[in-house]
Amino acid sequence: MTLRYATTAGTTSTALPAQSGSPPRQAAGTHPPVVRDLRGRSGRGPRALGFAAGDVVVVSGLPGSGKSTLISRTAPAHAIDSQDTRDRWARRLPGLLPYVLYRPLVRLAHYWGLRQALRSGASVVVHDCGTQSWVRARLARHARRRGARLHLVLLDVPARTAREGQRERGRGVSAYAFARHRRAVGRLLRDTEAGLLPYGCASAVLLDREAAGALSRITFADAQTDG
Repeated sequence: MTLRYATTAGTTSTALPAQSGSPPRQAAGTHPPVVRDLRGRSGRGPRALGFAAGDVVVVSGLPGSGKSTLISRTAPAHAIDSQDTRDRWARRLPGLLPYVLYRPLVRLAHYWGLRQALRSGASVVVHDCGTQSWVRARLARHARRRGARLHLVLLDVPARTAREGQRERGRGVSAYAFARHRRAVGRLLRDTEAGLLPYGCASAVLLDREAAGALSRITFADAQTDG
């Protein structure tokens, strides 16, 4: 089963409108966003997420929650992942060189590659750390300028599980940095549950670990009505 989000007038989506007492944030002249909560289904949700060609998808969540794993498994041809950029730089530099010394270069290279992909009009799935709301805002503007939309896929994973994920990959973050991530992702999660998506965001999908593990692909195609 594919959960598809349409992006053009006259089409429909299988997603459910967000249930909230507050009106969703949305750009002028657009339809209200939709939020689909796939948590707590023991992996019995859809096996694929479908979006329109040219759309931008951001995958957000705590460090160690499985963002890179999800992106590489479901959308390798569309992936823009800062972790991939970091790994490429790490292979080129001396192993004993601390990451903090070349982190600015990694970020510059990541955002340059993301900018080039967006300018090409390609559909992209972007790794989002959750703490930089300005990145999502810029992605929304880029998508809107080319007649596409921004979508959020948000991983809701307990902090302890995320910490275990960091240990498994052998790459953790400091307690201070992790606390910042927890606050930022917590706010994003609460807003999304209330239907208050980032400005310009057309839809959101909430996933727990089981729902994320059940997904096999993220696809992009011309918007169409599901039968």
